[in-house]
Amino acid sequence: MLHVVLFQPEIPHNTGAIGRLCLATGARLHLIHPLGFSLEDKYLKRTGLDYWQHVDVRQYDDWEAFRAAMPSPSAIFFVECGGETDYWATEFTEEEVFLVFGPETRSIPPSLLENECWLRIPMREGGTRSLNLATAAAIVMYEAMRQRTLAGIAS
Repeated sequence: MLHVVLFQPEIPHNTGAIGRLCLATGARLHLIHPLGFSLEDKYLKRTGLDYWQHVDVRQYDDWEAFRAAMPSPSAIFFVECGGETDYWATEFTEEEVFLVFGPETRSIPPSLLENECWLRIPMREGGTRSLNLATAAAIVMYEAMRQRTLAGIAS
């Protein structure tokens, strides 16, 4: 299964849009608290439209609670601006694939990135320093879905 993990997301409409992406791709959405908004937020609901109630969402108090709930074995990939590997150069063909995205205004804490695969979305030098969270999630999710479909793995 493909999983999308939002570590302490801050902007409700990004989470709503990613929820819709998860529903469209068959992925499960994991939200790690604290959130920068309420799940009752009007912007989350507006962006998620009437799909939000159908999204497979799991919530965790913190990173440790999330890691304790992860199935084993599974592959975890962090997507960050400073990533070392282009996302398209990565194989997303494990049975359980977790794509972790950090908060919109700050990076994932370095302590969580140790010993993990750290992916990047290449961008033209001199352009923007980052992409919108929902845009970044869509780019990597659909590459993972493409690979999994070609490999005959159900998302």
